[in-house]
Amino acid sequence: MDFTIASILTLDGITNGAVYALLALATVLVFAVTRVIFIPQGEFVAYGALTLALLQLGQVPGTVWLLLVMAVAAAVLDAVADLRRGLPASAVALGLLKSLAFPVAVTAVTWWAAPRQLPLLLQSLLTLAIVTPLGPLLYRLAYERLADATVLVLLIVSVGAHFALTGLGLVFFGAEGFRNPSFWDARFTAGPLTLSGQTLIIFMVSIALIVALYLFFERTLRGKALRATAVNRLGARLMGISTSGAGRMSFGLAAFMGALSGLLIGPTTTMFYDSGFLIGLKGFVAAIFGALSSYPAAALGAIFVGLIESFGSFWASAFKEVIVFTLIIPVLLWRSFQHGHHDEEE
Repeated sequence: MDFTIASILTLDGITNGAVYALLALATVLVFAVTRVIFIPQGEFVAYGALTLALLQLGQVPGTVWLLLVMAVAAAVLDAVADLRRGLPASAVALGLLKSLAFPVAVTAVTWWAAPRQLPLLLQSLLTLAIVTPLGPLLYRLAYERLADATVLVLLIVSVGAHFALTGLGLVFFGAEGFRNPSFWDARFTAGPLTLSGQTLIIFMVSIALIVALYLFFERTLRGKALRATAVNRLGARLMGISTSGAGRMSFGLAAFMGALSGLLIGPTTTMFYDSGFLIGLKGFVAAIFGALSSYPAAALGAIFVGLIESFGSFWASAFKEVIVFTLIIPVLLWRSFQHGHHDEEE
């Protein structure tokens, strides 16, 4: 290995690490607010990339129908809960209309736009509009009633959600892989490195989103409500903060970041219906470096994971995944010795 090869591998590792950083931040956010180890995070990556791929082919993606079905199910559950609380039928009907307005509108727009081959940017925005609402709906249907359960129970639910979304991905997209067109085909040379426009877009979007998240948590009322819920759920309730609303928002942000990650990496690799699992798992390994609580440590861990993966693929390409996932063992051991063992979760 010489300096040129090391530079190329470093650039590749940092590029992958930028995407893993988004997934790691989403994992930390969801766990901090809801105590859910969000294993299905990778499925939103695959859904984002493959939904755009089907729109590119002029087809209506199956994720639209999943959105509509989940929205109807959530709206029915909310209506039943409102009726049990004694709300008048007119208020229940209005709530149903509000819940279904956006999913129905997205479905209609997708049905109209899919065969018309809209520009790539508009198709990407439509993809985000389809995939992002799946996060809050998943929380409403699978997690909300179990919000006070133990972390182990929530983990079991996450495993079930992962298998369900993976199976639906096979139904929606088939077993063949897809590769999306690049958002920017330019090429730039910097010494021994050749930067593609897509690489620059990954860097710019990742940095912009991280800065936007920082401003959201520091400057907005909703962001501060999420932070309060992450620090103390009971205290947040006493202050009038809806922990259910915080959970839905955290899942929505996680779904948005997952779908956006899928759009970013779709032009760089062939995506299959089950490709998101390994990608999301690498984001989870990065989040472990931050103990599922520190955003800066998770971001740095993501860059480290990307570099290890890149250099590992050069030295032992057949074992690069093993090398990455083995990293979690010493980190977990160190965390266990540092914090000790608690027999009962609080």
